[in-house]
Amino acid sequence: MSHGSDREVKWLAAWYGKKRWVYALLPLEGLFRFFAAARRLILVRWQQKRVGLPVIVVGNISVGGTGKTPLIIALVNRLQARGLKVGVISRGYGSAAPQYPYVLSESSSAKEAGDEPLSIWRATGCAVCIDADRVAAARILKSAGCDVLLSDDGLQHYRLGRALEIAVVDAARGFGNGHCLPVGPLREPRSRLKKVDFVVVNQTSLESDVTYERGYYNMRLQPKHWFKVKDLTRLPLDYLASGAHVHAVAGIGNPDRFFATLGKLGLTPECHIYRDHHIFTRENFQFRQTLPVVMTSKDAVKCQSFAEPEWLALEVDAVLEKRFWPEFEHALDALLPYE
Repeated sequence: MSHGSDREVKWLAAWYGKKRWVYALLPLEGLFRFFAAARRLILVRWQQKRVGLPVIVVGNISVGGTGKTPLIIALVNRLQARGLKVGVISRGYGSAAPQYPYVLSESSSAKEAGDEPLSIWRATGCAVCIDADRVAAARILKSAGCDVLLSDDGLQHYRLGRALEIAVVDAARGFGNGHCLPVGPLREPRSRLKKVDFVVVNQTSLESDVTYERGYYNMRLQPKHWFKVKDLTRLPLDYLASGAHVHAVAGIGNPDRFFATLGKLGLTPECHIYRDHHIFTRENFQFRQTLPVVMTSKDAVKCQSFAEPEWLALEVDAVLEKRFWPEFEHALDALLPYE
């Protein structure tokens, strides 16, 4: 196993492995929680802006990947099936757009747009606008005629008013040691989840469902198909024979979930881990052993320009328990038409 960011791995291991040395930072956690609460109060009470459209925020309270992007894609598809024009707002972490706000198009690259926004745009074709100022991005999408907006990873971006909040929790990682930064992985205390409209628990890495609290909704990321990174050609899940050894490359928030999924497909991954949003280069793929190369769809958008013809990416679907959708639709119906 190779690691692209030893520092990040060290912190994640401490938070989720519950190492004791982090408790020396408890005074800093107190400061972090105080300033985070003060910031939220100021933004919500005096600086929050509403844009005249229903905004659905999808985010989390922890550092690291929880499965937000597949959930956003599932939500967009559901809303589009109702005939709504959907827009997605993203910060565009790691992007280098020619200007901001930046609306994605067919000519957009991962370097310009960032990996997650480009993945969402390719999967749904909906309007996607990136800007660190999410209010500005929302106004652009409103002017483009959108009916409803989804804000990717915007739970702590309190300047943007919202009609619904959906928080995503990774069941395997949970809340680590339960502390806020820098002692633990939480951006906000766990009590924040009591104030959101829906809590979706990603069960993908577990053999059986774990019940966190009554009222939470289970989700699994289900493998859909392979596609060639170079030209997006779709291939069936059995394209790689069971038992095959592969180079599995991941620059996502929770790479272990991807590797576990490969194992369930019968593959044996040689794992290559990079930090979330890593900018890949051809040199990252100079492996000693010749094996098939596989990656996530999020990483694929960053590798298409230099990919070999046989490199593969795995497309997944977010599958939510049946009771989620009627309750989500009911909440949405209460918002439309939005005044």
